[in-house]
Amino acid sequence: MRPHRPPLPPGPWLVVGLRRSGAAAARALWQRGEPVVCIDAGDPPEARELRSEGFEVWTDVDGVAELHRARAVVKSPGVPRQAPVIAQAHERGLAVIGELELGWRLLEVPFVAVTGTNGKTTTAELLGAIWRAAGRDVAVAGNVGTAVSSLVGSPAPAATVVCEASSFQLEDSLAFAPEVALLLNLAPDHLDRHGTFDAYRAAKLRLFAHQGPDDVAVGPRDLLALAGGRARRVTTGGREDDDLALRGGELLWRGRPLMALAELRLRGAHNAQNAMGAAAAALAFGVECEAVAEALRTFAGVEHRLEEVAELGGVLWVNDSKATNIASTIVALDAVERPVHLILGGQAKGQDFGALREAIDERVRACYLIGEDAEPIASSLEDVLPLVRCGDLATAVAVAGDAAEPGDAVLLSPACASFDQHASFEARGASFKALVARRAAG
Repeated sequence: MRPHRPPLPPGPWLVVGLRRSGAAAARALWQRGEPVVCIDAGDPPEARELRSEGFEVWTDVDGVAELHRARAVVKSPGVPRQAPVIAQAHERGLAVIGELELGWRLLEVPFVAVTGTNGKTTTAELLGAIWRAAGRDVAVAGNVGTAVSSLVGSPAPAATVVCEASSFQLEDSLAFAPEVALLLNLAPDHLDRHGTFDAYRAAKLRLFAHQGPDDVAVGPRDLLALAGGRARRVTTGGREDDDLALRGGELLWRGRPLMALAELRLRGAHNAQNAMGAAAAALAFGVECEAVAEALRTFAGVEHRLEEVAELGGVLWVNDSKATNIASTIVALDAVERPVHLILGGQAKGQDFGALREAIDERVRACYLIGEDAEPIASSLEDVLPLVRCGDLATAVAVAGDAAEPGDAVLLSPACASFDQHASFEARGASFKALVARRAAG
């Protein structure tokens, strides 16, 4: 039986923001024969591609002048709710939905959605590995690189969509109700966008708001206590009555052994929590225990998240470019079991870097600061340890590499967004790996 989805609002449509998600939304609507006008405040490459495909595209505009032509709006996650075109759309009573919800409404297959401050990408990809180990069709999408709406009309639609859902995507949800919703953790992030931690948390908790009694909500017991909706609760943790429990070094599913924690391939305590969430979500969905355990034993992780790039002269080089907030850098420092030379900085997103002081004091030999917010970060850490102002990533790699000794690690875990100096965290990580490769080549 195929899941029921609410119908789309009637068009014509205005698609706001034309990077990956917005471009996918425009194409999904176009395939349905919907009238579509596309706008972007900049001029991204995707806009030129859409124009070449025959779409009406307006760039370097705020889009307000085109609102009179629309009855509904799709907002890309990167567009803030305060943008003039979105604020005006709400004032005029137009339907405004996010790209994630658009794809969900058009794809009548079960959804397993993952959110949290950290670990979303790793956990979504781990869930994909679990589904494949079970021989089940799956598509992994969302914030991990494939827009959900790009799956609409694919020749072989997946039996299940596993999607990573960010706070930017969830704040736009109107009816989004995945069959399985997994919340991994919550810590302050994106305060420059949401304003307060309460607003950020509220956006995350929208994942559960519209779930019904046939759906499943998965996560640590204390976080599920904050969630609304009517879904059946499946808890993870260390209590005897947790559905997926860690006790005595053993993962237990409803009291029955699943596997030893030591068999988990992913390193770090945070990845044990990610694995527990993924296992609980899969088992609650009905995936076989054997497939879950096999994937947990073999899944090696994702690019740019605690990715061991090389060991040169006894120094381990680790790419953790995906660490775009303080909480993520703290778990990275806990996972790298060596003295660390930490490359830190970028766009700080309003975070208080004093929260890093304890972890840095325990594990870090020196910090190498890069990016536009290097000075505010330095003012929070000035008396903790040596700080080296490097400016850019290439300088930081060179200086940290010269200072590191055999047995140390050089860790890129910036705790910041990348957009001041790189197009994305992926581009920042790729640059780091290229610099390490150049160093290895002499």
